[in-house]
Amino acid sequence: MLCMSSQEPASIGVRPDGRPLRVGIVCPYSFETPGGVQNHIRDFSEALMRRGHHVSVFAPGRRTKDMPLWVQTNGSSFAIPYNGSWAHLSYFLAAGLQTRRWVRQGQFDIVHLHEPEAPSVSHKPLVMRGAPPMVATFHASIEPYPRALHLFQRYLHSYLEPLSEAIFVSPSAQRTADHYLPASISRHVIPNGINRASYLRAHPDERWRGTPKHPTIGFLGRLEEERKGFPIFVEAASRVLERHPGARFLVVGDGGDEAAKAIAERDGGAALLERFEFLGRVDDDAKARFYKSLDVYVAPQTGGESFGIVLAEAMAAGCPIVASDLPAFVDVTEQGRDAALFANRDAADCAERICELLADPSLRTRLGKAGLRRSGDFDWETIVDEVLAVYRRALSAQPGALS
Repeated sequence: MLCMSSQEPASIGVRPDGRPLRVGIVCPYSFETPGGVQNHIRDFSEALMRRGHHVSVFAPGRRTKDMPLWVQTNGSSFAIPYNGSWAHLSYFLAAGLQTRRWVRQGQFDIVHLHEPEAPSVSHKPLVMRGAPPMVATFHASIEPYPRALHLFQRYLHSYLEPLSEAIFVSPSAQRTADHYLPASISRHVIPNGINRASYLRAHPDERWRGTPKHPTIGFLGRLEEERKGFPIFVEAASRVLERHPGARFLVVGDGGDEAAKAIAERDGGAALLERFEFLGRVDDDAKARFYKSLDVYVAPQTGGESFGIVLAEAMAAGCPIVASDLPAFVDVTEQGRDAALFANRDAADCAERICELLADPSLRTRLGKAGLRRSGDFDWETIVDEVLAVYRRALSAQPGALS
């Protein structure tokens, strides 16, 4: 099904006649489980439809009750470990035929593939003859560059040649893709987007709001996933409490029961656990209030991050940030101008940066304002304009495509 929003007229300037585009987006990962790429595609699709464009998304897996009607699935997927997490993909048997049939039936002006290097449905349209122009977004940032990709580098270099344009969500994602992407393909760094207005207008939640004696420090992420850095956050918290014994540590994400058990089993864990509050999974409105209520937000991820959407969200809420110095986080924070960075995996350094911010309200204010300014670069309205400019380049390269 192709959907179009009637809330706003088409006002894009991609076609000379102003007609809306028919955009087909292929997601490599199942929408049955949440993930950064799926969220990006969902929000980007909704932003396109608000502009009046027709959008359809194809993804692996089965349909769920809360899945938008404009998402179609192929009915099957399998899970593999990938970049420190689990990816639900579809590649074998009828996956290719299903994907290519969906592209043909969609009569799209342009097809937008996400992570086409991954062994999933977004890989499949690249062998089609007479297909619409194809643009790809590369999300993965894997450093150091893995041996497995070295083995497939020549194959990917040849397979990705049909792409018209390449988009990377960060410079670090480009550094990964540059290994296997043909040099002839135009490159554009366009970051992930956020609904910035929802964070700007959010109000603090009094339950989570800190005070000078009881500041609140927050973490958001999948607690059971090691690369999200929750153990670093816990160790840093134990050190912060030595200097700020009234501090509270608020945690958003699945896996709270197991995380609480792990804290309790530490030496002195019972006392430490009393300073933690596990909030579970929260909706988007509560997430915005969460960031808005904190004295400090901590992003202790240890690897596998291509962008860092949590940083952009916290920035939009004006929340001062302490983050590990991953390459992607360095990029998002403009080399650390918009956040306090600490050495990756170093809990003592993380705690030191947190304590510096807690001791200096003016520093928190400065970082909050810097992040707020930077968050404007990630607003979906800005991002959509940039992607539509890439679409126009891809379409203009085909004779008669814009007529």
